[in-house]
Amino acid sequence: MPTSLPHSALTLTSIEQSLIDIARKTIDTTTDAAPGEDGVHTMGAAIRTQDGRIFTGVNLYHFTGGPCAELVALGAARAAGALDLSHIVAVGNHGRGVKNPCGRDRQILADYYPEIRVIIDSPQGLVSVLACDLLPFAYDYLAEQS
Repeated sequence: MPTSLPHSALTLTSIEQSLIDIARKTIDTTTDAAPGEDGVHTMGAAIRTQDGRIFTGVNLYHFTGGPCAELVALGAARAAGALDLSHIVAVGNHGRGVKNPCGRDRQILADYYPEIRVIIDSPQGLVSVLACDLLPFAYDYLAEQS
């Protein structure tokens, strides 16, 4: 794990702390796995928009690569017409805490929401960073479209 954080790293605000709580409540009320068991729904995510609306999602595990909680929450936000997303976080069920986005989620966030703040667990504790800083030297999908 890298020991230095991107320049965009900030300590958490009360808004970000509350977003973690919402993601935790989302997965704790919907998980289908007992502690220590595998399940289909084991991760919860919460997204905040610039105007303060909150959208949540849970993962749908499948061996073929079902969607992560972050992607489900992004879809829920878009389905409600939310365009200006400000923050995103994912947490594990049963108190497993904040989980950093997987590589696929990082690429999607970098491509479509590079300025969204992503709450991550770092060697220095929980911080928020810009999505564009989570994947240095990432493939630039949007550049290929022009």
